[in-house]
Amino acid sequence: MVGHIWLIGGTQESAQLAAALSVAQLPWVVSVTTENARDLYRTTQLAHPDVQIWVGRLNDRTIDDFLGHYQVTAILDASHPFAVEISQLAIAAAQRHVLPYLRYERPAIPPSPDAAVVSGNPEAPLFRRVDSLVTLLRSDTLQGERVLLTLGYRSLPAFAPWQSRATLFARILPSPIALETALAAGFTPDRIIALRPPLSLDLERALWQHWHISLVVTKASGEAGGETMKRQLAQALGIPLVTIARPTIAYPQQTQDIPTAIAFCQQAYRRQV
Repeated sequence: MVGHIWLIGGTQESAQLAAALSVAQLPWVVSVTTENARDLYRTTQLAHPDVQIWVGRLNDRTIDDFLGHYQVTAILDASHPFAVEISQLAIAAAQRHVLPYLRYERPAIPPSPDAAVVSGNPEAPLFRRVDSLVTLLRSDTLQGERVLLTLGYRSLPAFAPWQSRATLFARILPSPIALETALAAGFTPDRIIALRPPLSLDLERALWQHWHISLVVTKASGEAGGETMKRQLAQALGIPLVTIARPTIAYPQQTQDIPTAIAFCQQAYRRQV
């Protein structure tokens, strides 16, 4: 069996990398956590029917079997910037099995200056940045606000204690687990909207206005995560935007350049053939 490049996917960038790997005629397997994520690679799979898409969640008990089954020769990590667990798991596995590892990190958007302020309240900056979700929840930033959370469903349980201190709304993916998590965290059905991104500017604006949102909380997930659009809308509507910074991970090596990532994979593949 020919060895594979393991592409950690689930992002738009990983779909671009998958297409580039196929053009370079490199065998690869991509791992995603949901069946819906298969759609990211539909075009590539039609062009190259032998590509492998693995769906599920790896952990420290199953990753060695995964690496052995696909005879992984290198790891290209293009997971979401906030997908800390899989990146840490892959880095540890790469070190344990002496496998080349490269992180493809989507470009970050520089923090907005704090010069812009909310109209009528010069003490409150329009753009705010916090280093973590924990820091946000320990502050009084959310107190009394009508807050739209665009953080993904996994963060919602942490907001359960805030249900009595703020009016919270959640935008989540249209999946059963996301809805179940939101309801369990105290979000009522009228404060949940399930939509698959990307959203248009008009739809995003309508959502903020319909719910009379006074504060939006998002992640520093870059252009692909709609961060720029949220900033534009916050500026236009005068609604404060709180951005949670990306977690800090000590990647062995990383790049933001697709050709560099493909060259890394080509070098790793040549070594094993």
